[in-house]
Amino acid sequence: MRGRGWRDCIGMPAGPMAPHLAAPQRGPVTAPPPGHDKSQALSPALILGVLGVVYGDIGTSPLYALRAALLHFTDGGLERWEILGILSLIIWALILTVTVKYVVFILRADNRGEGGILALMALAQRGIESERARWAVALIGITGACLFFGDGIITPAISVLSAVEGLKIVSPHFEEAVIPIAVVILLALFLVQFRGTGSMGAVFGPVCACWFLALAVLGVIEIVHNPEVLLALSPHYAVQFCLTYRLVAFIAFGSVVLAVTGAEALYADMGHFGRRPIRWAWLWLVLPSLALNYLGQGALLLREAEALENPFFLLAPDWFRLPLVFLATAATIIASQAMISGAYTIARQCVQLGFIPRLEVRHTSETEEGQIYMPQINMMLLIGVVILVMAFHTSDNLAAAYGIAVTGTFVCTSLLAIIVFRRQFGWAWPFAIGVFGPLLVLDLLFFVSNVLKIPQGGYVPLVLGAGLFAMMTTWHRGRELLFARFRQDGLPLRSFIARLPHSRTLRVPGTAVFMTSQADFLPGALLHNLKHNKVLHERVLFVTVTNEPIPFVAPERRRQVEELAPDIHRVSLLYGFQESPNIPKELESLREVGIPFEPMQTSYFLGRETVVAAAVPKMSQWRQWLFTIMSRNAVPATEFFRIPSDRVVELGVRVAI
Repeated sequence: MRGRGWRDCIGMPAGPMAPHLAAPQRGPVTAPPPGHDKSQALSPALILGVLGVVYGDIGTSPLYALRAALLHFTDGGLERWEILGILSLIIWALILTVTVKYVVFILRADNRGEGGILALMALAQRGIESERARWAVALIGITGACLFFGDGIITPAISVLSAVEGLKIVSPHFEEAVIPIAVVILLALFLVQFRGTGSMGAVFGPVCACWFLALAVLGVIEIVHNPEVLLALSPHYAVQFCLTYRLVAFIAFGSVVLAVTGAEALYADMGHFGRRPIRWAWLWLVLPSLALNYLGQGALLLREAEALENPFFLLAPDWFRLPLVFLATAATIIASQAMISGAYTIARQCVQLGFIPRLEVRHTSETEEGQIYMPQINMMLLIGVVILVMAFHTSDNLAAAYGIAVTGTFVCTSLLAIIVFRRQFGWAWPFAIGVFGPLLVLDLLFFVSNVLKIPQGGYVPLVLGAGLFAMMTTWHRGRELLFARFRQDGLPLRSFIARLPHSRTLRVPGTAVFMTSQADFLPGALLHNLKHNKVLHERVLFVTVTNEPIPFVAPERRRQVEELAPDIHRVSLLYGFQESPNIPKELESLREVGIPFEPMQTSYFLGRETVVAAAVPKMSQWRQWLFTIMSRNAVPATEFFRIPSDRVVELGVRVAI
């Protein structure tokens, strides 16, 4: 039916950005107050888990960060105060951006124990009634998520490349083998993702513990030979460096930020470990190890400027360099694995929050809900990573592309944090801005300094982010128009129920489940079934799935059942953005409330929409084309909602927007 559409099957859980689903609840949410932390006692196993999952990315930054920053000042040779100035900038970036911003403040802003840019966005939207304001907050979250995906592609490429490049220090004969070895490692890493991270996770923690121990020991050995480098701990050298070099120092900021890449992981992985272990591991293990290693590299450069060729690997004695390459490679694989798993998590959150179409989600663990594998995301990441390695060849070239994705996410996090700490923690605006304003200025300095590197490779995350942003906003706009169309053409469910006793509709045995995003309107699939088959099942369930802006929904709030007429019920299922819907499992639990449900006697009626242009289109032609492509490639509702394919009846619907 051209121009008339019925919303029969939901593509994603709902939210203000997912108009094809039921609108989310905006009333009070029974959630722990902001700042609530999981009550977990510190244990060696927990600390090892934090080291292996949370700090893999930032822990491998010493491989390239200091060298990339100092390369700006090699003309005429490196001077003592230049080395101390860059070192001071790196140390204080770790203190201000990671310790103060994330460890002290951002970790307090948990969304029911969960962290990450989208969890922070959902927390910032809570209590905002204005649709325009909610959309503005959502745009910040979408931007941060898009840049995170760019980071997820660049991190494996630069990390593995920087580790394998250590072979050139062992022997120049390995130079031609660096790229092939890196590509083989990356291919193997992505091709084993379907097995899940559980089997690999057992060794992640111990390997990272050995890595951080090696960082600290190598740094201390060199510091002992040249303790003068400890002067870099004073911010005086950072300030002097900036005042002396000004524009060049500003440009160097773009490389200094490489030392804090991975800071977002502290917040994103809070839901796995809790706030306390992450803070403890950073303050007592990770930060000291990183600082000691950077200072050790600086001490080596003060003694031997030629070591800038690769100061990290030249810290090690000859006999330890090849084992260090293997250890570094293992550490970078772990860092890459953390980003890949993070990309899966963010992608699922985007699906659940209504930013992208349905994607296939495979659960790789029978006990851990968070361990998932997403084939489409994995393949896109693999293609992107291999292209970057082949195009940029070295980690130095990739460093220019790395910073924008990271610093852009930093800026989005700071903006959302101001809103969250004002609204959720009750901070006065002057206090919230006074705390996060200077941190936001620092983030903006990092970001703008990286913008200057767009011609050298900074365009990569911008192009990726712009493409993803266009896709997400197009998907939102298209589903919003569909939602409006369905409401305009919809038949109120109450009217149908009132007329049903007077109709001559034939009732047949069995149960019919009609998926609908709008609980108050009749599903189009039911109308089409009546029109073509002239029957109605003896038991009818109208099922609506709603996504709430919280990570998880308590079991007692999961299901709401309302009897509309004898043997006709409306079922509302609530999910958080960290959960995957399982419709058959939830419907089987209806027996607890006296509704008979036999899986083998149940048919699921779904609608498949075909979008066509209206007489007066409400989207530009390119957006309509993009929306159509995304709709056609969305994972079928049967897979997304785990509905048995042999129990499904699909009815096509043409919708004009």
